[in-house]
Amino acid sequence: MSYEVLTGLPYPLGAQFDGNGTNFALYSAHATRVQLCLFNQKGTGEIRIDLPNYTDEVFHGYIKGVKPGQLYGYRVYGPYEPEKGHRFNPYKLLIDPYARQLTGSIISDNTMLGYIPFSKKEDLSFNRRNSAPFVPKCVVVADDAFQWESEKPKISWNDVIIYEAHLKGFTAKNPAVDKALRGTCAGMSSKKVVEYIKSLGISSVELLPVASFMTSGFLLDKGLTNYWGYDPIAFMAPHAPYLSTGKIDEFKHMIQVFHEAGIEVLLDVVYNHTGEGNQMGQTICYRGIDNASYYRLNKTNPRYYDDTTGCGASFNLGHPRALQLVMDSLRYWADKVQVDGFRFDLATTLARDENNAYTQNSDFLATVQQDPTLQRLKLIAEPWDLGWGGYQVGSFRPGWAEWNDKFRDTMRRFWKGDEGQASDFAFRLTASSDVYQHKGRKPWETINFITAHDGFNLYDLVSYNTKHNEANCEDNKDGSDNNLSWNSGFEGETTDENVLKIRERRARGLMASLLLSFGTPMIRAGDEILRTAKGNNNTYAQDNDYTWINWAHIQPAGYRMLSLVKQLLSIRKHYPIMESEDFFNEKNLIWYRPDAHIMLREDWGAYARALSCFILNENNSLFMIFNAFNEDIHWTLPILEKGKWKLIIDTSLTYKEGDIFKDLPSPAWSVLLFEQEI
Repeated sequence: MSYEVLTGLPYPLGAQFDGNGTNFALYSAHATRVQLCLFNQKGTGEIRIDLPNYTDEVFHGYIKGVKPGQLYGYRVYGPYEPEKGHRFNPYKLLIDPYARQLTGSIISDNTMLGYIPFSKKEDLSFNRRNSAPFVPKCVVVADDAFQWESEKPKISWNDVIIYEAHLKGFTAKNPAVDKALRGTCAGMSSKKVVEYIKSLGISSVELLPVASFMTSGFLLDKGLTNYWGYDPIAFMAPHAPYLSTGKIDEFKHMIQVFHEAGIEVLLDVVYNHTGEGNQMGQTICYRGIDNASYYRLNKTNPRYYDDTTGCGASFNLGHPRALQLVMDSLRYWADKVQVDGFRFDLATTLARDENNAYTQNSDFLATVQQDPTLQRLKLIAEPWDLGWGGYQVGSFRPGWAEWNDKFRDTMRRFWKGDEGQASDFAFRLTASSDVYQHKGRKPWETINFITAHDGFNLYDLVSYNTKHNEANCEDNKDGSDNNLSWNSGFEGETTDENVLKIRERRARGLMASLLLSFGTPMIRAGDEILRTAKGNNNTYAQDNDYTWINWAHIQPAGYRMLSLVKQLLSIRKHYPIMESEDFFNEKNLIWYRPDAHIMLREDWGAYARALSCFILNENNSLFMIFNAFNEDIHWTLPILEKGKWKLIIDTSLTYKEGDIFKDLPSPAWSVLLFEQEI
């Protein structure tokens, strides 16, 4: 088949269908020639067409007759000079950075895609093997074909409850989902799944990476896979296995279904690195298009990369075109796919300047701040990376929410029974005012979490002293050793009723502390039913029962936790005081000793494993007791000017909710919540 090639336009980048044909535009500042490669529906029969024009460092051309569904890729010519930072290789088929859809998977064969690390100099050799059979093909799409029938929920930050979930793992073993749809967007948007999430009281689902990602040869050689998805290859294209139909409209339909239920969808996005890795990695996209523009290269030896991510090479958001790609990607997901916000993986890397130092005035943060589309969305930073000065909790600009690992670690220590945590516990429970009460920041900007995808889940946190990652085939050396966990008296699975009782109480205490905290709580999916990963705290490569939620085999303790989560989230919505836009002060929050006297400075050490607080409000004052001691502690409740204290939550299940109390033994490992009944 022959194609008519016309001049076309340099903008916008990517493949744009106009009804008669498609305009292709690819940025490369250092290439000498770009070939568009068209394929049949089997991904074979390659036809190469030179893009005829070069404007503003963009190769472009209009191909008449190319319609949506056409498969394509690029071959880019230029110098192969690794010592100067250039790695052009036309033998490697390259993915369009602006591709909206991919078909097929990467077959991770280093001899085809890159270099075999036999020696430290292997990347200096020029690999002449054709990679086309091993690389996914881009698909031309018509972005405006989907008809949106719902609006975004537009939920206030003060009402947000985040539910972190893996799109495949959430439905892979869900009996309420058709087998053919499990692990896909269609499965995630099925009626029973959405109804379940809504029944919890969740406002916002945060999906682990859904943009196209790859699995390295390192994992494939061990029979493992990249399950979490933190090795992206195309920022705008949904991961092909997540689409049962193979069409991006399936992803858009999922978003629409959640919106119809009043639930937001947030995406975990990875812009700090790509799946191409370091100089020994594979050439799939950015490295072959313009390595010197897209990656941060070592200033003294550009053969090597600067890496603050631990993944081989930092993406270079200090370069205008790399920054443009990221911004265009974010706007695409926001405008064309209608997502409600983003969680940015290793966000500190994105905000580093030309000297590789973090700054609030970075190009990325400044560009996001002035963008009218993104400023309407929810933006969440993972405020750290592995580079110098990488820990930046509390240091992002006002308007950014942040994962708060200080909350995670303090809560874990407190409910492990560590001494000396009371003061920190008080700060964490009240939106970490010591970290966030400055420069116009708000309580909702702390994302409070106890567990996330990385690390122990909730049940394993109270069931294991150490990680058990043998299934990852790395001799149990991977994953964090700093888990701040306690097995409650026995390591791993047990039938000991006393151990199981302590585990359940501690898990319920942790969950209650999270959902009664001020700030924005985030729950890891599956924690509400106490699922286990068998002690594996780094399940990034486990696409199996370690990570899939087994909905058909929930234990009684799991059902009790599920009921508690629903109850706690209902309470958050019922009491506006839980959604304060301002930090608490001594006029509306008072800390008490067990004898009903106000805590003095010297008391904080004495009651290091148990404390209580009185939250004053005109109509619905609350009183909370947190006892992380292994014994009951007698507690006297503060005297009210009017009304009585009614128990509404007892995580130990010792007392009857609704009963009136003046004093009582606070059960070991428990949280008690009282409301003022007038």
